Amino acid sequence: MKSFFVTIIVCPIFLFGQNLKVSDYKITILSTMLSDFYIGEWGFSALIELDGKKILFDTGSRENTVLNNAKELNIDLNGIENVYLSHNHKDHTGGLINLKKKYPNSFSVAHVGEGIFYSRPSKKADKNYILLNKEKIKDMGVIFSSYKSATQIFPGVWTTGQVPRKYDEKNWSRLGKVVNHLGETEEDTIPEDQSLFFDTEDGIVIVSGCGHAGIVNTIDYIKKIIPNRPIRKVIGGFHLLKLSDKKLEWTAKKMLESGVEVFVGAHCTGINSTYSIREFMGLDSKKVLVGSVGTSISKEGVFPGYME
Repeated sequence: MKSFFVTIIVCPIFLFGQNLKVSDYKITILSTMLSDFYIGEWGFSALIELDGKKILFDTGSRENTVLNNAKELNIDLNGIENVYLSHNHKDHTGGLINLKKKYPNSFSVAHVGEGIFYSRPSKKADKNYILLNKEKIKDMGVIFSSYKSATQIFPGVWTTGQVPRKYDEKNWSRLGKVVNHLGETEEDTIPEDQSLFFDTEDGIVIVSGCGHAGIVNTIDYIKKIIPNRPIRKVIGGFHLLKLSDKKLEWTAKKMLESGVEVFVGAHCTGINSTYSIREFMGLDSKKVLVGSVGTSISKEGVFPGYME
């Protein structure tokens, strides 16, 4: 099967376009550690529904977690053209092959950040799961669209592409190595880390896989792309586990300054870190909570599921 790879580089919205708003949306977590009736794992995935369109954000870690949880939640994954991969790690990409096998008419376009296919050499050979399986995935009929700058995936729905690291958040292990586009080996900062976002009448909603670029850096960048709009809701993994109270308080303050009213911390955010964020933001458990499988947010509010 003939395969394609597309790299897209565009200018931010304030240079060229009208700010389109999403009218209706729902984001449902399909993979994370905390769960009640479903399967929990160290991974992340969420189904994003926006004005009649659907996009699968990340694919979980194990081959069948998202498949099984979607079935239990009565969520149909058939006919979903777009899948979004926040970064290369297997806990976000490991379910893609089985999902494509199960739903051959879905997931024909995979939206990725530039750098996702960089080699990550280690003593255990190349640890980049998505790179090792790139050709297999392409042969299954998946087209990779790669983004360096912020881009509209479809009207009103954006990927950040690579996020500038203005603040020293360093939300990665600092142990890995990566071979960059110049062929040089350097510290793996997860350069391809990207988040999805969209504006609504109430404000901007952000979905993050791990937030390796830093949630504050991500918010800062999005505010430049769509200026003069509040960031209202953030959901996903933010890699805040084991951070000091000082750093967590700084993060909470920056989110408050940006208008954040809802924070759903799943995956690598950390349970205690989420509780600390809640305290530092001065919000209650209905607004700041640990996300579990089945947790959803929409314009109507936050729905934490049985294990809230």
